[in-house]
This record gives sequence, C-alpha cells and structure tokens, in this order.
Amino acid sequence: MLLWRVLQGAAVLWATWSLTFLILYILPSDPITIMLNQGEQSTVDVAQVAALRAQYHLDLPIWQQYGLALWKVLHLDLGRSIVSGDNVTYLIAQALPATLLLAFSALISALVIGGGLAAGVSVLPPGRIKSALLALPSLGAALPMFWLGLLLLQLFSFNHAWFPAMGNVGWQSLVLPTLALTIPTAAMIAQVMNRSLSDVWRRPFIDALRLKGAGTAHLLWQHVLPNAAIPLLTLTGMIFGHLLAGSVITETIFSRQGLGRLAEGAVSAQDIPVVQGVVLTAALIFVAINFITDALYP
Repeated sequence: MLLWRVLQGAAVLWATWSLTFLILYILPSDPITIMLNQGEQSTVDVAQVAALRAQYHLDLPIWQQYGLALWKVLHLDLGRSIVSGDNVTYLIAQALPATLLLAFSALISALVIGGGLAAGVSVLPPGRIKSALLALPSLGAALPMFWLGLLLLQLFSFNHAWFPAMGNVGWQSLVLPTLALTIPTAAMIAQVMNRSLSDVWRRPFIDALRLKGAGTAHLLWQHVLPNAAIPLLTLTGMIFGHLLAGSVITETIFSRQGLGRLAEGAVSAQDIPVVQGVVLTAALIFVAINFITDALYP
C-alpha cells in the first residue's frame, strides 16, 4: 500500500512537470527575446540570441530538451533562471517560507471560521436565522478572490490605514492577504461541514445517546464533530492546493514576495526553469499533504 502511494505520487509529479514543459514549449514567444527586450538594449542582436538559446539548450529538438531537463530534475537540479541567472532552487527556497506561512495561516483560519460556523448552525433550531446562516457559505464561495483582495485593500488600507497595503514586514502585513484567502476557503469548508454535520446528527447512534441523557454540547464535541470532520480531512490536500493557487493572485494584489509572485513574474517572462521549478514544488507539497491525510484517515 505504501509503495503504491509513493508510485502514485511520483506519477503525479512526473505528469505535472511534463505537462508544464509541453505547455511552455508550445507558447509562441521566445524567453530569450523577452529577456533581452526587457533589458536596456534598444535592439536585439541575432547572434546574442542564438548564443543564449544554445546556452539554455533551447535550440535543441523538443525531445532532447525534455530529456536533458528531466535528467537534471532527477538529479535534484532545477537549473538556472533565464532572466536572472540565479539558481532556481535558491529562488524557490527564498520565496517558499512566506507562501507557506500565508497558506497555513489561511488554512487554520478557514478551518476555525468555516468549521465553527457550520457547527454553530447545526445546533440552531429551524428558522430564519438558521436559513440565513446556511446561505452565507454560498455567498462567500462566490466572491472572486481578486475582487475580495481589492475590497479589503480599499477598506482597511486606503480608507482607514489599519493594515499595510503591501509588503512582507510584520504580522500586520499578513492580515489582509490571509483574510482574502480565508473567506472563500472558509465558505468551502462550511459547505462541506454543513452537509456532513446534518448527516451525522440524523444517525441512530445520536438518538440512542440522547435517550441516555447526553446533552447537545456533549454530543457535538464528543461524537458529531469527530465523525463529521472525516470527509473534510480527505479534502485537506485539495484545499491546500487551492490556497497555493490563490497565493498567486493574493501575493500579486498585496505585493508580497512569495512563491506566487515568483511564479507570476516567471510566467510573464516565460522563464521556463523557474516556472517548472515552482510548479514542481507546488505539486510536491500537494502530494505530501495528500500522503499525510491518507495516513491519518481512519
């Protein structure tokens, strides 16, 4: 079973990396030309372009490029950035901690808010208040993340100056980006938990415990929530993947240095080694979290 999981994870990593390579290869623009055009040169020298293309093996047929790149990855060499010349592993190591901090902060906040909302609603009697609270997750999930980020900036940075509008310095700079990721994620979690809690409350063993004198609070904390959280546990990997994808938008809006911002800049410049390195890192995190949740699943 363990070996099968490892093989599945390796297959996901290979497929993700290979698909990224293919997409970047078929793009019509040339990363070397883009890099030179972004510099101070008014004209692009053909000989210089040819030399740089040869340096990065971009003049080779696709199968040779793929083979060379895959061989390097298998030897834990992600190559060098075409734009800056920096080691891709170094660039990712510099950017990753800020993104992981943002993603984990949003995940914990979303679990507390979404799970807490669903748990509270589940014990309310039927009525307008319960109906209104049940509708909140659908509203939160429908909010576009970029719009939500801009709204938070306008309200809490530009209008009131409670939190900084950009940067990575201090805990205050983490609040708004975390909130922008938390709200739609908490809504997703609340939707899952609402259905799961409703199902567990209707199970016969809950009625049997009620007959034995168990109170609502005891049932909720000791029996209902542990059982209702099982489906959520299986979705943790998907949720974290959603947060990593959302970091591209969030870090761009709030001008935060991180993996998402690194990916956005690399895609714009078609910096192939950096894009592939970032995608592979995100896929590796996704696979690792799914592996852990599978191990924890009862």
